[in-house]
Amino acid sequence: MDSCRIPANASKCSGNTMECFMVLSTQAQKISIGILCGLFGTMCVFENSLVLYLIFSSPGIRKKPSYLFIGSLALADMLASIIFVCSFVNFHVFNEAGFSKEVFLLQLGGVNTSFSASLSSLLLTALDRYLSISRPSQYKVLMTRKRAWTALAALWVTCAAIAGLPLLGWNCCTLDSHCSELFPFVDDNYLSGWLCWVVVLLGCIVCAYAHVLWRARQHVAYMEQHQAQAGKQNSRMRMDVMLAKTLVMVLAVLVLCWSPVLVLMTYSIFGRLSDRLRKVFAFCSTLCLLNSMVNPVIYALRSKELFSSLRRVLSHFRRQLKAPGESPEAESSHKSSVIETVCEDTHAV
Repeated sequence: MDSCRIPANASKCSGNTMECFMVLSTQAQKISIGILCGLFGTMCVFENSLVLYLIFSSPGIRKKPSYLFIGSLALADMLASIIFVCSFVNFHVFNEAGFSKEVFLLQLGGVNTSFSASLSSLLLTALDRYLSISRPSQYKVLMTRKRAWTALAALWVTCAAIAGLPLLGWNCCTLDSHCSELFPFVDDNYLSGWLCWVVVLLGCIVCAYAHVLWRARQHVAYMEQHQAQAGKQNSRMRMDVMLAKTLVMVLAVLVLCWSPVLVLMTYSIFGRLSDRLRKVFAFCSTLCLLNSMVNPVIYALRSKELFSSLRRVLSHFRRQLKAPGESPEAESSHKSSVIETVCEDTHAV
């Protein structure tokens, strides 16, 4: 493996540099991480797959740009959970370090791409809600399906390009620069740039939601004053207000789950992390999976359209399960009725 400059606290490690970043020292810690990743990861894949199915199996839902952005969020969360769980458990639990620098950076790039796309999808969703509430009469003209798909394509390409920079050469081995204390081969300057990118995304999301809530509050006041004159329009405004509140809940969960990780990343750039803090970082990383797992639950509970679609799918699934069981009973009932009829006819004769 290529030799490169590693953190001072990792110099005590001999042999493979990757072993210096395997911070889980006890079997109990590894089992705990394995259980958390397995539970959160499985639920995350199942829930986000269900959201994607509900969106793209319903022609009425998948035509709306709002749900295209939500579908992008679900896809990003599902991919992030798969790549993160596989690479994280393989590295920290099974201590697999026999892969090359390029393979590790490819895995890290996949995780960064997915989580960045998740955050960017939230930004597009917030902007979509802002347009829907602030310019309801022009919304269908401003936010078309073609523009939505173009925005999503630009989103994923940008996130993949930023996440792929270490693999393309911006790493501490190629540049002979200072490596991060949290990630092998990752340059501290790249980590600083990635953190700035995330903070900018979070700031834009917060600003967009602030405008959404401000406009939503104006709509609530308007609905109370003009309830009788604009019933249908008020119904749409209520839907927009409810969806805005749902997205604020998603943002609150996002900030709570990501804050510990971002704080420790920032601290690692300006200070030196102890072994205990690096273990804390490993456990806090599983909160990102929790965020990806909670998002679909919020959609199912708050979105009437997705909830109605879910009810239709469940009712159809119940009918499919009951159909085989009811057939023998129906056939038995039919045979019984035929036998009774024959017996009655015979008795009459």
